[in-house]
Amino acid sequence: MPVPNALRNIAPTVWELPVGYKPGMLVPARIFATEKLLHAMDAGVFEQVSNVACLPGIINHAYCMPDGHWGYGFPIGGLAAMDPEAGVISPGGIGFDINCGMRLVLTNLTCDEVQPRLHHLVDQLFYRVPAGVGGHGFVRLSHDEFCRVVEQGSRWCLKNGYAWPEDLEMTEEGGCFPGADASKVSAKAVDRGYNQIGTLGSGNHYLEIQVARRENVFDEETARAFGITAPDQVVIMFHCGSRGFGHQVATDYLQTFLGVMEKKYGIQVNDRELACAPFRSREGQDYFAAMKCAVNMAFANRQVILHRIREVFADVFHRDPRDLGMNMVYDVAHNTAKLERHLVQGKMREVLVHRKGATRAFGPGMEGIPDCYRETGQPVIIGGSMETGSYLLAGMASGDQAFYTTAHGSGRTMSRHQAKKLFKGQKLQRDMEARGIYVQTVSYGGLAEEAGAAYKDIDDVVEATELAGLSRRIVKLTPVGNVKG
Repeated sequence: MPVPNALRNIAPTVWELPVGYKPGMLVPARIFATEKLLHAMDAGVFEQVSNVACLPGIINHAYCMPDGHWGYGFPIGGLAAMDPEAGVISPGGIGFDINCGMRLVLTNLTCDEVQPRLHHLVDQLFYRVPAGVGGHGFVRLSHDEFCRVVEQGSRWCLKNGYAWPEDLEMTEEGGCFPGADASKVSAKAVDRGYNQIGTLGSGNHYLEIQVARRENVFDEETARAFGITAPDQVVIMFHCGSRGFGHQVATDYLQTFLGVMEKKYGIQVNDRELACAPFRSREGQDYFAAMKCAVNMAFANRQVILHRIREVFADVFHRDPRDLGMNMVYDVAHNTAKLERHLVQGKMREVLVHRKGATRAFGPGMEGIPDCYRETGQPVIIGGSMETGSYLLAGMASGDQAFYTTAHGSGRTMSRHQAKKLFKGQKLQRDMEARGIYVQTVSYGGLAEEAGAAYKDIDDVVEATELAGLSRRIVKLTPVGNVKG
């Protein structure tokens, strides 16, 4: 893909579009990528990241991570920090699947111990964790109780027997964004979400049994601190979010913002998908409170899924989940806006950080991560395709250049439609099993959309984050079993 002529290479893995690239830009647009990844990005990335650079109150730069590709409003892999007093909040900078995120769980099992029971494990996970569009969870809630869930997040799960106390410590923000207010959420959103707690969803959501092979460990000391202590240790990673609930919250407030953005607040944007409102406005604060509800719903969703995973492993191995060492490494969110304190032009200040398909990656010693990770930096979980593997990384002190943010996954290289034309789900399933990856899927069409060739090379993306100083590699995790939404 031809890159804009105005793009400047300011460091080996840092590229910048200057303020003069597009009328209205308030800050430069910065892209983290190797030259190979940069030329693989679609033209929409450059268009969208430069549009983000025009938003009122933006600080330092508009950013795009190495996995960046075209999205809604912001590019996927987009990052922008706003001045809370003068800046805006934009659903297009957060996404429709609010708090789509990753959770990584340990076991003390080895691949040799799991392999004879792998098919049974995957089949049982497929049965116990509903997947696909419209899947309903086993947790039966009234609308009123669901509203309590979205205000409390993982805390509700702990009170109701779906969590261990230490799970909350190993979840970003303790599994609950404070300030969630269910009264700011529409009845339609509640109706779409109240029966979806404990469900995987569709698209690129998955639940995967993975192996940490000795040859794929990059930093043994940090790997041990994260709980990876044995050769060929089996772990479980899953990726999902706030389902139809978060989608409806985003949809509702996009319409609200389109109605007031220009008429009431005089804000003009280059793309209607960047509809926004002043953060301190009534509409901005209402959305912020509703968004937090969707964030908390996603935390609760992943927590209940973990509960089901522990049940399955306990049943299959006839052992208590604690005896199986099924502790969390971490749960980290994508697709959020958060008030955080960062160093800006030499002063610590509060900023509103939009992360769209991007992962928080706090460095060593920072507040807001578990005490046991203070020396290593925050665990960072970056999911690859179901064919290639995923990564556990750690935040770095040098991540301050991008508000301690890194990539969130491989990033697509082709549309879902194109992937379905090129690949056949049944053949892909057979080929993967021949290579040692057993897959259960709701839809062969959906499986074809997620073929490894539809994504960037995860090794390239992770290498770029490390070269850029955003996060560093600890261990690569290779898939052996997969439940696909």
